[in-house]
Amino acid sequence: MPRASSRSSHRLPDLLAPGLDLVFCGTAPSPASFRAGAYYANPGNAFWPTLHAVGLTPERFVPERFRELLGYGLGLTDLNKTEVGSDHELSAHAMDARSLHAKLRRFRPAAIAFTSKHAAALALGVKSPGYGRQTEPLEGVVAFVLASPSGRARSFWTLAPWQEAAAFVAECRRRRERTA
Repeated sequence: MPRASSRSSHRLPDLLAPGLDLVFCGTAPSPASFRAGAYYANPGNAFWPTLHAVGLTPERFVPERFRELLGYGLGLTDLNKTEVGSDHELSAHAMDARSLHAKLRRFRPAAIAFTSKHAAALALGVKSPGYGRQTEPLEGVVAFVLASPSGRARSFWTLAPWQEAAAFVAECRRRRERTA
């Protein structure tokens, strides 16, 4: 059964701004993330160490510093903004791909990276997306499917799609520096 919360009490607001290099999109916060009021806060989650390992952040952040990602051209959101839990605990009607599409049109990031195949499948409208850069953009935005950083998905872990997304961001940063 999904652990629901009202929109007004949701503790993980979107971290979005116009023109970001990359926005990470999960399905919904874990109970640990909800309690902490920070994205990817479960101690077994590899999100924060991976950001640093692939060069997206200059140091390893703790989840409570998630708001600082904007300064690095990175953003955060979830498909389900009203429930808390693992993918199998969430209700299908609360997965709001339409809202995600609207956010992409509004903020126009260079890329979006799904941190779960389930979120990617729902947003992209495909049954089983492969890892890495997708052939079709989403609302004109380059799309990546990453291996889930959740400890529960460790048997599916691969760093390669994260490295591919980080290389894309590095190229975005180089282009920006050349035009500055």
